[in-house]
Amino acid sequence: MDSNKTNLRDIKKMRLERHWSQEQLAEMSGLSIRTIQRIENGENAGLESLKSLAAVFDTNIEDSNKKVELEKIRKEEAYIQKLKGFYGLLGLAVVNLILFLVIAINDSDSEAWWVFFYMLIAWIAFLGIYSFISFDFFGEEWKNKMIKKKYANKN
Repeated sequence: MDSNKTNLRDIKKMRLERHWSQEQLAEMSGLSIRTIQRIENGENAGLESLKSLAAVFDTNIEDSNKKVELEKIRKEEAYIQKLKGFYGLLGLAVVNLILFLVIAINDSDSEAWWVFFYMLIAWIAFLGIYSFISFDFFGEEWKNKMIKKKYANKN
């Protein structure tokens, strides 16, 4: 960790290293004692409170819990967008295939059935490729599962 940055969870440790009471820290930072207590207990802190504490400790304070939470939200939103795209394509494929199926049923010519089957194969391939590109089937979670599966029985 950068020596110029401090995690929110380190505030209590930094206060105790300086032999300050919560009251003293509250007075120096301009915050209430209750706010100091909440921050030391891991509750959310406002930006202004963080700035005040950073000024008192002469450091930059980073809230790693918020960073982790924001990263998780970004990943979830990206996944949802990919899922929406997949369902949109799936809906388009179903409508397209129903149209070609109706044409094939109403047309006694065997060529209409061949067109339907080619469209079916093309949509299956397209959706499969989109899925493998968009979704991480063989990522870290899969890797960890396989390692646990392989070595769990040997212990």
